Amino acid sequence: MASRSLLIGIDSGTQSTKALVVEARSGKVLGTGSSAYDLLPGLPAGAKEQDPETWKLATVKAVKAALKEAKAAAGEVVAIAVSGQQHGFVPLDQERRVIRPAKLWCDTTTTAECAEITQALGGVKGAIRQLGNAVLPGFTASKVLWLKRHEPGNFARLATVLLPHDYLNFWLTGNVAMEFGDASGTALMDVRKRRWNEAAVKAVDPELLGKLPTIAPSDQPAGRLTEAAARQLGLNPGVLVGAGGGDNMMGAIGTGNTREGVVTASFGTSGTIYACSERPVVDPAGELAAFCDSTNRWLPLLCTMNVTVATEMVRRQLDLDHAGYEKTAAKAPAGCDGLVLLPYLEGERTPNVPDGTGVFLGVRPATFDAPHMARAAMEGVTLGMNYGLRRLAELGVQPRQVRATGGGAKSRLWRQIMADVFNTEVVTLKVSEGAAYGAALQALWCWRHAAGENVAIEDITDQFVTLNPAESASPDPKSVEVYRQMQGLQDQLSRSLRGVFGAHRPLVSPSA
Repeated sequence: MASRSLLIGIDSGTQSTKALVVEARSGKVLGTGSSAYDLLPGLPAGAKEQDPETWKLATVKAVKAALKEAKAAAGEVVAIAVSGQQHGFVPLDQERRVIRPAKLWCDTTTTAECAEITQALGGVKGAIRQLGNAVLPGFTASKVLWLKRHEPGNFARLATVLLPHDYLNFWLTGNVAMEFGDASGTALMDVRKRRWNEAAVKAVDPELLGKLPTIAPSDQPAGRLTEAAARQLGLNPGVLVGAGGGDNMMGAIGTGNTREGVVTASFGTSGTIYACSERPVVDPAGELAAFCDSTNRWLPLLCTMNVTVATEMVRRQLDLDHAGYEKTAAKAPAGCDGLVLLPYLEGERTPNVPDGTGVFLGVRPATFDAPHMARAAMEGVTLGMNYGLRRLAELGVQPRQVRATGGGAKSRLWRQIMADVFNTEVVTLKVSEGAAYGAALQALWCWRHAAGENVAIEDITDQFVTLNPAESASPDPKSVEVYRQMQGLQDQLSRSLRGVFGAHRPLVSPSA
C-alpha cells in the first residue's frame, strides 16, 4: 500500500486536549485521542490558572493515542497545527522559560486593570475606535497589567508574551510568533489594520511592544518540528507546524465557516455564534467581538454564558437521562403556552448582565410541569443565542445557514427549535470535533502552500467539511411566528429586570 500523508489537528482546551489524525487526501479522521486535566486548585475567587506544562503532557498523550488508533507510522505525518483556548497569558523570561502559571480566558480578577486600560484609551468608545473591541477581563491585555501591578518581581522578568496556542507552537518549533486570529483577542491589536495598537500597548507598559511576538498571516507555517518535540511525540523532526489559532477560529475552519453567509452556533456549556466576513465587523455598542479569523479574514463573534448550563440544571432536577429529557420536552408545544425562561443563571455576557439570574415567566398550573419546564429551558437559551444572531444581522452579517455544534446540536428536537427561532436552516457536521478538525485542515492549507500550491482555505473546507443530511432542520412557519412573539417577550423581560438584578441580594446569608 502506498504511504499515506497524514495531518494532526490538536485542540488544547480548558478541560482537555484532543488530537485527530486526518488523511490529507480524503479528509477522513483515522484516529482520535484525548487527555483531561483541571484548573489549579486553591486560587482566590475569580482566579483561573493552569500550568502550561500540563498542556504539553496532555498533547503528547492525546497525539500518541490518536497515532496508535490510526496505525500511523512517524514518517506518514506531514503537518500539524494547534487550536488553543483564547486569551490566556503565558509569560516567558529571557531564557524563554515559563515564569508563572497562565491566567486563562475565564479569569475574572482583572476588572480594575481593564478599567485602567480603557480610561487610557479614552473610555469604551475610545477603545472600540482604536482596537475594534472593548477591553474585557477575558482578554489578554489586562492580565499583563495585572502581573505588573500584583507581581512586580515576575513582571520584571517578563521578556515574551504568548497565548496558549503560541506556547505550544514554541514548544513544537522553537519559534515565537502569533497569527492574526488569536492576536485579535488580546485587546492589544487594532483588528482593522491587523497590527499592535501603540496606545493600548503603552497603557500596559511602555516597553511591552518589544515583548510581543511578530503577527504573521494565518497561512504561514509556525515552523518545523524540533528534534526534542519530535522525540516526545514519537514523530520525525522537520514536520511542518501550521500557524494554528484560537479555538473559535479553528472551529470556524472545522465547520466550513470560511465563506460569507455561513454562521456557526456552538451549543455547549456556554454558547458562541460567529461568522466569516471579508471586512472588519466592529460593533459600536461593544456587544460583538470584532476578531480576525485564522484564514486572513474576520470573525465577528458573540458569546452567551448559559446554554447547556440551563438544560442540564432542569434535566437533573427532573431526574431524567438525555433521551428522557428530549422525550419529555417534546410533549409541550412550541412556545410552551407562554412559559419563557430568561437563562441568566451565571450572569450574562451578551447582553451584558453580569449580575443577572435565571427567571421563569408565565408559571401557571397549566405550565408548571416537567414537559413545559424542559422545553422552556431549550427555548430560552436558544432565544438568548438569537439575541446575538440578530445583532450580527444588524451589523450586516446575514446568515443563509447555521451550522450547529456542541452538545445541544445532538438533540433532534433542539435542532428544530433552533431552526424555528433563527428562522434559518440548521445543519450539523459529520466531524463533531470542529476545533481539532479545523486545526488539521489549516495544517493541510499551510502544507500545500509550503509546497508551492496556491490553494484557498475555502476550497479545502468545501471539499472536506461534510454535513449530516439526516440531521438538518428547516423552519416551520407557524413555530417561527410563535418564537418571534416569545423573543419579544424575553427581550422585554430582560430589559425590565436589569435594575432588579442589581438590587437583588439573598435575603438570608448562607452562613446564617
